[in-house]
Amino acid sequence: MNYLVASIYYYPVKSLSSSNLKKSIIKKNLGILNDRLFSFSKNIDIKKAKLVEKFPKLRKLNYFLTLKNSPVLNKYKFSYDANVLILFKGDEKIISILCDNQDKYNIISHHLLRLEKSILKPIFLLKNENYPFFDTTHSNKISNSISLININSIKDLEKKTKKTIEFERFRGNLYIDGIKPWQERNWIKKIIKINDVSYKVEKNIARCSAINLEPNTDNATINLPMILKKYYNHIDMGVYLTPLDDGEINIGDQVILDE
Repeated sequence: MNYLVASIYYYPVKSLSSSNLKKSIIKKNLGILNDRLFSFSKNIDIKKAKLVEKFPKLRKLNYFLTLKNSPVLNKYKFSYDANVLILFKGDEKIISILCDNQDKYNIISHHLLRLEKSILKPIFLLKNENYPFFDTTHSNKISNSISLININSIKDLEKKTKKTIEFERFRGNLYIDGIKPWQERNWIKKIIKINDVSYKVEKNIARCSAINLEPNTDNATINLPMILKKYYNHIDMGVYLTPLDDGEINIGDQVILDE
């Protein structure tokens, strides 16, 4: 069977929309370079935010702006390159900053608050290169991660529901093709290789209401966790990977299961 990497995405700021890549640098025991490098804090003061920024074990999901608590974020995305962070709404560039000091971070935070009155003050833009803001970072078992999603599992869900389900809803890093629907669930605790980089398949990804949002909008158009539970008796889509080597990943790379 030929399993291939169909697309690659990263999310410079936790819970905002993705940027696609033709290739990406992989860091051992970390993930895709610059993925979830930044996050916005929520309902905590600057002193607490700085502690949460530095120490992953102090992080709780309710300390951050997420699509679950702030669906308006889904209308925006960031790109990040050469230490420059750019905020977009759709294809429109809103603002860019050179990420060289906290004052520049505050400019982005204040700008987002002006754009979206529903977001309550205070918010602070946080950054941590060594411990990015993955949902798994505060876990005792998985510190960092890459999310892998089987395109054919999404297609199988579409057949069951007779609805078009945009893959962007699931916010994956790697989308793979050529594998049977849901076969990735049999890979848990196994090793896969992509471009000579080994990855441990850690666990299934349980999904929350954030996947109900139509891409690039704050409109919840379908209850996907409920539908997943109805048809498959679980609320999962995709698996978490831990990279065991440094390396690179490219669109079209073969995914090899170590049997």
